[in-house]
Amino acid sequence: MGDSVRDEIMIDAPPTAVMEVLLAIEDYPSWANDLKEAVVLGRDAEGRVTAARFRAAGFGVSTWYTLAYDHGKEGRLAWVLTEGDITRKLDGSYELTGIGDDRTRVVYELEAELIVPVLGLIKRRTAHKIIQTALTDLKARVEGGGSRP
Repeated sequence: MGDSVRDEIMIDAPPTAVMEVLLAIEDYPSWANDLKEAVVLGRDAEGRVTAARFRAAGFGVSTWYTLAYDHGKEGRLAWVLTEGDITRKLDGSYELTGIGDDRTRVVYELEAELIVPVLGLIKRRTAHKIIQTALTDLKARVEGGGSRP
């Protein structure tokens, strides 16, 4: 079993605006700090990404992985790892809940397992960086339309 992270954040935008950013997977490198490349490998009949390959770098390590996406539940974007160089599992989801007309509660969950053993301190630092990107950078992108420097 891998390590799990779960956290949530409130974003001052409606769920449709948040989901629009999440579905633009090819744009992730412009706002997700550790992502260097996102290549769409497949789309469904509605044009939504069904598979994408990513290259990420952080803490002096570069990695690549491929995710398959599930759009089966409204307000939810889920994925599972299909291939990776150092990852055995990288499965997760964003769950969006509208609060009033213009706020969204975003719950992020991720279960990750690496092929190689990693020290606890490095795992905790990595988990913090993942949450930072998954929630704080997402919030900044949605609310401010910003991109990373």
